Amino acid sequence: MPQPYPPIEPYQHGMLDVGDGNHVYWEQCGNPGGKPALVVHGGPGSGCSDGMRRAFDPRRYRAVLFDQRGCGRSVPHAGDPATDMSVNTTEHLLRDMERLREHLGIERWLLFGGSWGSTLILAYAERYPHRVSEIVITGVTTTRRSEIDWLYRGVGRFFPAEWERFRAYLPSSERDGDLVAAYARLMEHPDPSVRVATANAWCAWEDAVISLETNGRPNAYSSRPPDAVLALVRICTHYFSHGVWLEEGVLLREAGRLAGIPGVLIHGRLDLGGPLHTAWELARAWPDAQLITVSDSGHTGSDTMRDHLLTALDTLARR
Repeated sequence: MPQPYPPIEPYQHGMLDVGDGNHVYWEQCGNPGGKPALVVHGGPGSGCSDGMRRAFDPRRYRAVLFDQRGCGRSVPHAGDPATDMSVNTTEHLLRDMERLREHLGIERWLLFGGSWGSTLILAYAERYPHRVSEIVITGVTTTRRSEIDWLYRGVGRFFPAEWERFRAYLPSSERDGDLVAAYARLMEHPDPSVRVATANAWCAWEDAVISLETNGRPNAYSSRPPDAVLALVRICTHYFSHGVWLEEGVLLREAGRLAGIPGVLIHGRLDLGGPLHTAWELARAWPDAQLITVSDSGHTGSDTMRDHLLTALDTLARR
C-alpha cells in the first residue's frame, strides 16, 4: 500500500499582500520544476498542517500550501476580535487563490483539498477552469444551506443529547431559530469570556459529530490551541451564517464548467456530517470525475481513504 512521503520542509515561503490589510501565508515544497499543485484546506478557518505536504511525491510535485484569510499564519488573525470579518468571504478567498497563482507564475495547477476546501476548489475551478489541470477531493461538500442545516441540526438525530447541549448553550430566545447565526453573533460579543465559551460549545458539537468515526479522536476540535479555536469558530460561523455567499446549489448546477478536468472524488460512506449523497450528485454532474466510496471511512478519513488519495496523486503526477 502507498505510504505518505517523508516529512519535508518548504524550499520557499512568504506572505502575500492580498489587500484589505490582509497578508496570506504561502509555501512551496518539493520540486520547483515539478507539477504544480495547490492544497486548499478545510474549516473554513482550519489552516494548513505540515502533514499535508506528505501527500505529494517531492520529486514530481511542486506543492503549494496557503493559509486562508484570518487563520493559520495569515494575518490579521480572526482570533483577534479587532480583525475585520467583512473582508473575509468566499469571493475574497477566490481572488486570493488567483493572486497567489499569478504571484508564483503558475499557468495551471492541480487542486487538492477536502470538506470546506472542496467547496472552495469547486468555486475556483468553475470560475477559472483554464487554470486547473486536475482535482482531487476527499470529503466532498458544496456547503449548500441544506448541507449546513444538516450538520448543525439534522444530524442531531444521531446525537440527541449532544445536540441538545449545543442548542441549550444559546439564549432561550435563539434556540428555535438559526442556530449558526446565533453562534456567529456570540462570537462577536465584546466579552472575551463569552467568545471563548461560545467557541468551546461549538467545538464540543463538532467533536461529537466525528466521535464514532475510524479516525475520530476525543476533543479533535476542542484540543486545538485557544487562538486557533477562536479563529476557526469565528470564521466557520461567519461563513455558514451567510450561506458562504453562494447561490444555493450553484456549484452543482455549474459543474458542466468542469468538463475536461479529470477529477477524483473520495468520500467516506460513514460520513455523518457530510453524507455521501453530495459526492454522488457531483459525480453525476461532472462527467470527468471518478467517485470512490470508502466503506470504512467517515469525514476524518481512514487508512483506506489515505491509500486512495496517495494513489490518485501519484497517478496524476504522471499526466
